[in-house]
Amino acid sequence: MSRVETGVTLELDDIQSGALHPRPSPYVGVYILLRIDDRRAGRELLRRLIPAVAATASSQKAWGSVALSFQGLKALGVPQSSLDSFPLPFQQGMAARAALLGDVGESAPENWEKPLGTPDVHLAISVLSPDAAGLDGVLARARKAYQELSGISSIWRLDCHVLPNEKEAFGFKDGISHPAVEGSGIPGTNPKEQPLKAGEFILGYPDELGELEPMPRPEVLGKNGSYIVFRKLHQRVAAFRQYLKANSSSPEEEELLGAKLMGRWQSGAPLALCPFRDDPELGADPKRNNDFLFKDEDPKGLKTPPGSHVRRMNPRDSEIAGAARLHRMIRRGTSYGPMLPPGVLEDDGAERGLAFVFVGARLERQFEFVQSEWVNKGQFFEGPFGDKDPIVGANDGSGRFTIPQEPIRRRLQGLPAFVVTRGGEYFFGPGLRALRWLSALET
Repeated sequence: MSRVETGVTLELDDIQSGALHPRPSPYVGVYILLRIDDRRAGRELLRRLIPAVAATASSQKAWGSVALSFQGLKALGVPQSSLDSFPLPFQQGMAARAALLGDVGESAPENWEKPLGTPDVHLAISVLSPDAAGLDGVLARARKAYQELSGISSIWRLDCHVLPNEKEAFGFKDGISHPAVEGSGIPGTNPKEQPLKAGEFILGYPDELGELEPMPRPEVLGKNGSYIVFRKLHQRVAAFRQYLKANSSSPEEEELLGAKLMGRWQSGAPLALCPFRDDPELGADPKRNNDFLFKDEDPKGLKTPPGSHVRRMNPRDSEIAGAARLHRMIRRGTSYGPMLPPGVLEDDGAERGLAFVFVGARLERQFEFVQSEWVNKGQFFEGPFGDKDPIVGANDGSGRFTIPQEPIRRRLQGLPAFVVTRGGEYFFGPGLRALRWLSALET
């Protein structure tokens, strides 16, 4: 694993642990959304939550984080001059940006699970732990903090998990690629990827261009904070399996086609290193399953199709639209709901999918660019013009997917939407000093 260079000193004691620290595996977790009806109660809630958030920064038993939407900051009574200093996408919220993100049709905000996408979503609490006992301990403290206060309402909850085999609902090992962040002391998962500048993910530090992103004002509010994207994504597992079966002539061909769409085998082994058959031993080895670049291993996409999901989300050193390092994301995917039993081809009606979380310093340049340009436009890579991401793209039954091969490429037609957005929101994860500042407001 790559070691992180220390050209910058991060104030790690002020940064919420969920921003940079890798999560345990396996783990259980919960996301809770709250509405603040009384600003003084909201400030008192933050005062009560700060010790739990600070304690988990050094704990290996549980991780607790707190984040606020723009509406939540308004509900706390944050001064207008500070509210105006936040970037426009954050002020508008995810629902207002739906068309840009490809959240249309079934994924449009009018179809979202309430209260997601509404002005009622003010504060998010996330708690993660390797076991139920650790989760319950932190969750009990958090629950006590808000249940004892009038003027605070719990309006939504999502229980989630990462299984021991780390597979998500479609059956693929997830959570493999994490960047190293300069100054964090935390190694990345790809030895061939240089650490990224801290300012790509944490406000108050230089980014890859040597620039400082404008921070929310005053400095104590913005410094050491990050923007958080939360999305509940429903996965249509039966439809995915049906599509593989309809476009293959054998179970082995189904497995290969699924790998081509995803960009890796179900075990986690990358197509770039084993293009013809799965290698579970490689897939299970964290020192090898992410140790590659595309220019070296697969420049033409003959192994890993340029339009495959993982290559779109992390193109590494591919020749693409946009410099990859300027759009790199810290991504935290957590499953919810039961797995559909192997071999079942009919939908059982259960809610299952992924709680997608992005951490970064720039909503537009990172998450929104990737979602609009790399996921939902075909100009991502030279070749598959018009193709969208085959897994999470806004396909509607007329989608297509190109598999480069010689002498003649293969082009699949009729891709439906395998993933439907159930809702989401943009949040700001303040540093601990900022949380104290917010809790002490007198407006």
